[in-house]
Amino acid sequence: MNQTIIQERSGLNQFYAKVYAFVGLGIGLSALVSALMLTVFQSQLVYFLMHGRLWLIIATFAELALVFVASSMAAKNSPAALPVFLVYSVLNGFTLSFVVAFYTPGTVLSAFVSSALLFFVMAAIGIFTKKDLSGMGRALMAALVGLIIAMVVNLFLANSFFDYMISIAMVLVFSGLIAWDNQKIRYVYEQSRGQVATGWVISMALSIYLDFINLFLSILRIFGRND
Repeated sequence: MNQTIIQERSGLNQFYAKVYAFVGLGIGLSALVSALMLTVFQSQLVYFLMHGRLWLIIATFAELALVFVASSMAAKNSPAALPVFLVYSVLNGFTLSFVVAFYTPGTVLSAFVSSALLFFVMAAIGIFTKKDLSGMGRALMAALVGLIIAMVVNLFLANSFFDYMISIAMVLVFSGLIAWDNQKIRYVYEQSRGQVATGWVISMALSIYLDFINLFLSILRIFGRND
């Protein structure tokens, strides 16, 4: 019995490692593209900010489309799910550079380190807790929809305090989603009895990637209010 438990734990750890390998690859690509845009291609970044707003809007909508396409392909266990995820990571790095450009390097570094620390804490909770977080996860998804609507409304109101409160709420929501998504990785592995399709790996990686990026952006907005 003990040997069986050890084997199951080893298989689960390998599954987590596989998911996080793709998460790390996605975040690494996004960070690399952002860094290149902020340094090597800085003049092009300035040009896009001054004259290429339409292309930035197109890139943003393309990102949203790629998220849905990647999720759909992952659900169908399509081999194309991974390339779409990687293309999305590259494109997201491009658009992130225009956000990061408005903050000081110190603020960006502080936000990234804080996001990473909070991420690891919440991920550990999701991995090791015995409590079912499904109910919390569904509530957080509903709250996220409400916050997105509030953000759209605030685009017209341009209320800085309202934006600050939304950012704090976003940190709480995505912190909870990080725990839930990490628990879902374990559930998926257990329900499939260790025979997890590659599509599920990409789907889980995409969810974790989005959790981290949005957590980072929310903390960046909080830390950089005066930038």
